[in-house]
Amino acid sequence: MSRESCLRDLSLAPKGEAKISWVRNYMPVLNQIRTEFCKEKPFNGKKIAMCLHLEAKTGYLALVLQAGGAEVTVVASNPLSTQDDVVAALVRQGISAFAWYGATREEYEQHHRQALELKPDLLIDDGGDLLTLLHTEYTQLLPKIIGGCEETTTGIIRLQAMERAGMLKIPVVSVNDALMKHLFDNRYGTGQSVWDGINGTTNLLVAGKNVVVAGYGWCGRGVAMRAKGLGAKVIVTEVNPVRANEALLDGFAVMPMFKAAALGNVFVTTTGNKNVLRQEHFNLMPDGAILANAGHFDVEINKFDLKKVSVASKIIKPNIEEFVLSDGRKLFLLAEGRLVNLASGNGHPAEIMDLSFSLQALSLAYLVHNSGKLPMGVISVPQEIDYRVASLRLEALGYEIDLLTEEQEKYLEAW
Repeated sequence: MSRESCLRDLSLAPKGEAKISWVRNYMPVLNQIRTEFCKEKPFNGKKIAMCLHLEAKTGYLALVLQAGGAEVTVVASNPLSTQDDVVAALVRQGISAFAWYGATREEYEQHHRQALELKPDLLIDDGGDLLTLLHTEYTQLLPKIIGGCEETTTGIIRLQAMERAGMLKIPVVSVNDALMKHLFDNRYGTGQSVWDGINGTTNLLVAGKNVVVAGYGWCGRGVAMRAKGLGAKVIVTEVNPVRANEALLDGFAVMPMFKAAALGNVFVTTTGNKNVLRQEHFNLMPDGAILANAGHFDVEINKFDLKKVSVASKIIKPNIEEFVLSDGRKLFLLAEGRLVNLASGNGHPAEIMDLSFSLQALSLAYLVHNSGKLPMGVISVPQEIDYRVASLRLEALGYEIDLLTEEQEKYLEAW
């Protein structure tokens, strides 16, 4: 058991261990990396603080880093995605944890402070909360920090803003922007897990409904693609004219939200921005419309506006809150407007997180190997790490690809 932790119930550990054991069967790349880490111990003497969605796949990543010699601490990046049994399993395996499901805002922030007070050398973040806290309240730790990794688009946006302001004082690897992350995790992972969360929570038919997807980045692409596959009529809203054209060419209707609001039966926000759905849109929505968010923070659906236009609200089943408007229409908010795929589901499939978490593990090792040599700010995942994860996955699946001949390599290098 770990030396210092704050969790709900240690007796839940066997259930969490069974979950981690299950996903491990479907994470062959991370299994290979764990074998290497066991031999090489790249994190000997290092402390790693992980701020991620605490479920089974994350749990296995923590154990892989521990196998590499690290002293690992985990905290939640979202209080509604924390699985208490997985946290208990990690604590029983010697990993420190400060997290439980349904933590209040104050508890959530205190857990992050407790992680930083253990003085980590390396950080993994999902959304930028831990890195922001480091740079505001724990600046005395900055000289000790080797670097960090960021998992998601929202976090990268925040970190780039910090960098422009001259406030980012450590190297942070943009794992989100790696090819083997955003092309697969954001598109296929989000695309499937969002509908797992919505369908599992509502138990309603998707086919024939108007689904409005706000944002056509990689996550929006995935959500729209899976909605189409389930038989929905998909409407995309965008602020980027290039992405709007792409959505049109992919066969989707494109219009501003004030027009889409009157048509949608299901709304899914994927922008990373705030107030994407607000009072002017709620006033137009059809009776029974379902509101779900697939962006990192619970700011895309304006909950204050939703309460303002409602005369009554109540929880009608887990993760569904009914809002009754003055004209009798009802709108249904899923998972408090938090990440619907994790707050109402189990997150991305294990095969997808195998790729993302392999990138995380190798990027941390890269930071250690290059300690003191990397620039402060947001840095890219090296191409050799991206390609290595891709190659390991193909190898695990039993696929081979062509290699360039020496003649072909020379031809491509010639002008």
